[in-house]
Amino acid sequence: MPEIDKPANTQVELEAKTMRELYTLARDLEIQGYYKLRKKELIFEISKLQSKQSGVSYAGGVLEILPDGYGFLRPSTYVPSNDDIYVSNSQIRRFDLRTGDMVYGQVRKPKDNERYYGLLRVEQVNGGRPELAAERMHFAGLTPLYPNERIRLQTASNRVSTRIMDLISPLGKGQRGLIVAPPKAGKTILIKEIANSITANHPEIELFILLIDERPEEVTDIERSVKAEVVSSTFDEPPENHVKASEMVLERAKRLVESGHDVVILLDSITRLARAHNLVIPPSGRTLSGGVDPAALHKPKRFFGAARNMEEGGSLTILATALIETGSRMDDVIFEEFKGTGNMELILDRKLADRRLFPAIDIQRSGTRREDLLLVKDELDYVWNLRKAIAGMSPIEALDNLLERMRNTNSNVELLGDFKPKAQMQANTSELRELPQSPIQPAVHPQKRQYRRRTGEGS
Repeated sequence: MPEIDKPANTQVELEAKTMRELYTLARDLEIQGYYKLRKKELIFEISKLQSKQSGVSYAGGVLEILPDGYGFLRPSTYVPSNDDIYVSNSQIRRFDLRTGDMVYGQVRKPKDNERYYGLLRVEQVNGGRPELAAERMHFAGLTPLYPNERIRLQTASNRVSTRIMDLISPLGKGQRGLIVAPPKAGKTILIKEIANSITANHPEIELFILLIDERPEEVTDIERSVKAEVVSSTFDEPPENHVKASEMVLERAKRLVESGHDVVILLDSITRLARAHNLVIPPSGRTLSGGVDPAALHKPKRFFGAARNMEEGGSLTILATALIETGSRMDDVIFEEFKGTGNMELILDRKLADRRLFPAIDIQRSGTRREDLLLVKDELDYVWNLRKAIAGMSPIEALDNLLERMRNTNSNVELLGDFKPKAQMQANTSELRELPQSPIQPAVHPQKRQYRRRTGEGS
């Protein structure tokens, strides 16, 4: 069979281009209104026009396999559209294709009695040869570990929110984190700052922002503020769309992890995702307080529980917001079900936000499990001594004290150098009293301290 000339840019090559490069390509191809299109839509239009010029149609998209065994490629979005491409059962079995795979290949026009384009030949799967797709391990077969590789969030010195997170609740690859947020506490701004920090410090990470039941203007704001793949289902769309968008993003992330990539999903919010599942699932006959069906919480928990660090390589990090103090009993029940399921919690406090203290992080209640795997020794000593020093303070005094220290330093490294680890609370006051300088003593774990006491070691 003679070799067919492919378009100038394949789907994978277009995905790797920046928006500026895509705009230049769209101008050369004379695509009308290209500046109004999202990245996926723009790639689809460029690919379609290039295929038309070459005489052979090539296209690609994210695969969704239906219960009957066949599937569709979703070229521009993760939800069904008229631009979908049919994939036969035999092609799916031959290459062991899975929902969430990015598939690219030659397509044919629909016949008289057909509605969709059909995939003739698979050229690439997730950017590689299709034969390699069958050799992948399944996500469920990978070995989960505690996060042990740090995701650094600090960028500019004036971005104190990410600097605080780096110390108080460090983020690792494979973290399962919960941002507990009341209304108007600044969670949307915090999500944007976290996303921008990840793209700046870790360009190797595949970043998804999943917005469920949000306002359309917030979606536009995040799309323009963050260089990430933003998938949204706004509040004016049916709950079925919320569920479909979340499932496709999760499956796409799993396929990337199976290929050894590090993936981060920022979900806003898991509370509204659980509400959508509560409306979609058939009633189980049981109801919790607030009108929550227990069966509705299974899939949101499965989504959140997918976050893990893999021993074989790759990781999936999920940072989700949970809404509290909304006045809805259902939201409180959903939060109680997810409380304790993560290995990192960041608590936002409405009282801090009302006093215009931003970021409104309750540093006494926020933290990360097994932070010793992520923090270096000096940072760990600082955090332990800081927590001892602020133990008797109110959340307002504790945050104000830490913000004051951070404003006087340009980085956390400088902050560690200035900190005197024996600072402690002055009796009956809310201010720290710093004792004379002494060499930094390594922090001792409570179990080791008890062992030394019993054996007399160090006396």
